[in-house]
Amino acid sequence: MAQTGADVRETGRRLWRRGARRVRRTVATRRGLLAYLAIIGPGMVAANAGNDAGGIATFASSGAAYGYQLLWTFIPITISLGLIQEMCARMGVVTGKGLADLIREQFGVRWTMLVMLALLVANGGVTVSEFVGIAAASELFGVSKYLTVPVAALLVWWLVVKGSYRRVERVFLVMSFVFLAYIVSAFMARPHWGEVAHWLVRPSFSFETRYLFMVMALIGTTISPYMQVFVQSSVVEKGVTEEEYPMTRADVWTGTLFANLIAFFIIVSTAATLHAHGFTGELSTATQAAEALAPLAGRYAEMLFAIGLLGASMLAAGVLPLATAYSISEALGFEKGVSRSFREAPIFLGIFTFLVAVGALVAILPGLPLIRVLVITQLINGLLLPVLLVAITRLASDRKLMGARANGPVYNLIAWLTVIIISALSLLLIIVPFFG
Repeated sequence: MAQTGADVRETGRRLWRRGARRVRRTVATRRGLLAYLAIIGPGMVAANAGNDAGGIATFASSGAAYGYQLLWTFIPITISLGLIQEMCARMGVVTGKGLADLIREQFGVRWTMLVMLALLVANGGVTVSEFVGIAAASELFGVSKYLTVPVAALLVWWLVVKGSYRRVERVFLVMSFVFLAYIVSAFMARPHWGEVAHWLVRPSFSFETRYLFMVMALIGTTISPYMQVFVQSSVVEKGVTEEEYPMTRADVWTGTLFANLIAFFIIVSTAATLHAHGFTGELSTATQAAEALAPLAGRYAEMLFAIGLLGASMLAAGVLPLATAYSISEALGFEKGVSRSFREAPIFLGIFTFLVAVGALVAILPGLPLIRVLVITQLINGLLLPVLLVAITRLASDRKLMGARANGPVYNLIAWLTVIIISALSLLLIIVPFFG
């Protein structure tokens, strides 16, 4: 039946309205994506900085020594890390202040000094470990650490001090993606996935000192104290508003899941390539750790591992001193921010410069046991973590400070359980060697 002119016009109008709705949905989607890309950064950078040189060494050591047996720890660690990072990001959005600022205002000078001391000890040690990671990577390339470590320190310093915050953040984010090689390598190693799933959901525990040491190191490298300081200060510096906060929350959880997924595959790939073939000892060299990438890269495994280790170390070598400089400047009330000049923020940039210089100098000392140093620094993180978590949980639960954004019962329950469990593990690690 032939259509009349009115029918044709009506059909045209329906098609136009349908097309207009499709265009509006596409525009809304793109706006949402652009909004997410504008806000993304602090959560992704902070979480992935945990997969630094010490993190890679710890995960690889866990897989080599215990196979898949410690995979179960990633379920509670991931939940705890996401909640803790989200609490800090939320406090930054609501209050417009960094973590050290809030600790000083709410708890006074003594508690602030205790937290700052814990951060300084943990962050100072881990900053050294990042340059140790750079040294290990350079030696895999056959280049002397006495050349690469000073050059890397100068590059990190220039990037932060002379660049803008957004430029620094983009570079850090790009560096994060070198970790993806572990996912491919894990699949190519053909692990027994049934066994992987078994140990992922079945907790195991031992009072053996070595076992407790490794569990604490896994916690310390995944929920590192500097990550909380960095994510809150970064959110404040970006000026994220409460209306934009859902995007920041998505960024925090995306970063947490991405970082811990990479850590999971580092353990799987190492367990499938080293532990499955009879290695149950402690990793002592970067070459041993590189064997986990052999299924993907073959004889180029060392080179690929060196690239990943270098990227991971450079990422955290910038984030760690930066987080420390933020926290100390906030605690003492000094001007801060990577977008400021030395004249505007001399203490902030001076602390950053000092930590980078000391980290580089210690890392080039002869005779350092590289892998051992990397794992021990993560243990120190785990031991000092409860001091900071108590402050974070109390602040995020304060309704006078946070208003309607204060923690709910579920958040508080998980946060305090994390504090209690980590504290108990810390005590066990101290007591067991003495009393058996």
